[in-house]
Parts: sequence; C-alpha cells; structure tokens
Amino acid sequence: MANVLIAGCGYVGAALGALLAGEGHLVRGMRRNPENLPESIQPLRADIHDRYLSDLLPEGLDYIFYTVASGGGGEAGYRAAYAQGPKNLIKALDLKGENPRRIFFTSSTAVYAQTDGRQVDEESPTQPAHYSGRILLEGERVLLESDHPATILRLSGIYGPGRTRLIDSVRAGRAEVQGGPPRFTNRIHRDDCAGALAHLMKMDAPDEIYVGVDDEPADRRNVLNWLADRLGAPHPREAGAAAEAPSARAASNKRCSNARLKSTGYRFLYPSYREGYAGMIAGLENT
Repeated sequence: MANVLIAGCGYVGAALGALLAGEGHLVRGMRRNPENLPESIQPLRADIHDRYLSDLLPEGLDYIFYTVASGGGGEAGYRAAYAQGPKNLIKALDLKGENPRRIFFTSSTAVYAQTDGRQVDEESPTQPAHYSGRILLEGERVLLESDHPATILRLSGIYGPGRTRLIDSVRAGRAEVQGGPPRFTNRIHRDDCAGALAHLMKMDAPDEIYVGVDDEPADRRNVLNWLADRLGAPHPREAGAAAEAPSARAASNKRCSNARLKSTGYRFLYPSYREGYAGMIAGLENT
C-alpha cells in the first residue's frame, strides 16, 4: 500500500484518488475546500500557497501528484498555480525532510507551439508563444531540476463526465468549423488521465516526460460532424477562414503522439473521441 498525496484534488485528481483508493492505497486529497471529495479519499484542507505548508503535509509520503488547476486569474493565476506552486511544494518537502519516491505533475501540450499539423512527441521543440505554455515549462523545470524524482504528463483536451460544452454547442446549433485545411485537435478522457497516472506510479523507473493524449489526433471538423450525427443535430456551419480570429493559444494545430506512454503497457479505456463521447452521450440520454 502506498501513501499518496494529491495536491489540487479536482477533476482529474479526484478520479485518480478514487482509483488508487479502490486499489488499497492510502490517498489524501489536498484542496482549499475538500468537502466534496469521494469518501474513499481522506480530505486535507490546505492550499499550495499556505505559508506553513510544510507543517500541513503528511509524513511518510510515497507519491505526490500535483494536479492543481489555475482556477482563472489570467497569467497571474497560471503563474501561481503552475510555477510558484511547485516551488512551494518542493520547499515544504525539503523543510519537512520528506523524500517521496516520485512527484507527478500534470502539465499540458500547450508547451508545444507547432501550428502546422505536424506530429509532436516528447522530443519535439518546446517554444510556446502563449504565456500558458511558458509558465508550464517553468513549473516542469522546477520539479525536474529538484532533488526529488519527477515525471511530467503533458495532457491535452481533457473531457469526460460533467464536461459537455462541445456536446451542448453541437446540440444547440452553436458550433462552427473554420474553413480551410484540417485543424488537428488532441484530447484525453478524464478516466484515462487518472488511469495513465496510476499506471506510471506503479512503474519502477518511468521516464521524465510523457505526452498524455488518446490514440487519434482528429480534425475538429470530423469530431463535430460525428457528434452531430450521434445527436441527430445538423452539421456545424462553416465559418470563413478568418472569422474565428483565433488567439495564439487557440490556434494550436498539431498531432500529439502517445507512443511513449503506450510503450509502457498502458492501454486506453477510450482510444478515441468516439468511444469517449459515445459513453457521455449515452449517460446523458439515461438521465
């Protein structure tokens, strides 16, 4: 049985915690308001920015998962969550004399700036134009350059129960597709985020960086049309190539590879958007 702390135990963290607790591990979920955590997760009321964080951390931790979300606040909120937060965690661990076997950090494929539809993996250049990617890289370096073993999982397009924005937009006829060549999107179901993290925890020596996406980078047009067919809704209308005027962050167009993650033996519960969204649609129809 492992002694596990999930810092920022939110959408992904709570699913991970429930999974690990179900396997017999002792799991504590740290968040400012831990009242709504699954019963199998022991609540820890704390903030990653607490001045006396070292006093609040449990002793004898085996694994720490840093799954903090920015919670808004623009660039300042991002920096607090993904750059300063990891620094605070490392400082607290060192003050307390804790030496976990490994720290896992959920980053994002926003660290990749490629926008021409090319394939990217763990070895691809990371030169993000948007502050989100730059700050995430800073947080990654904090952990990887610390004295504690660390593994980064770069996630993209997290969806799953409760996150029905795309379904709702198609059903309501609000979704649009941009004209021009394919625009590739990448995604991963929440349960595969949790499953991949739990899988990596059980490895003796995981690599430092993994890309966490499903098996199929997909043209956004194909995803929306497939959803429309499943929902019995009209296909999204096509906007002009310049109509969306995407921001630097939204203009991402790349095909992320999960080959390294799959080479570890992890098998996806939802290999593509079809399986994931089909389950979500079925769940909505049954409520």
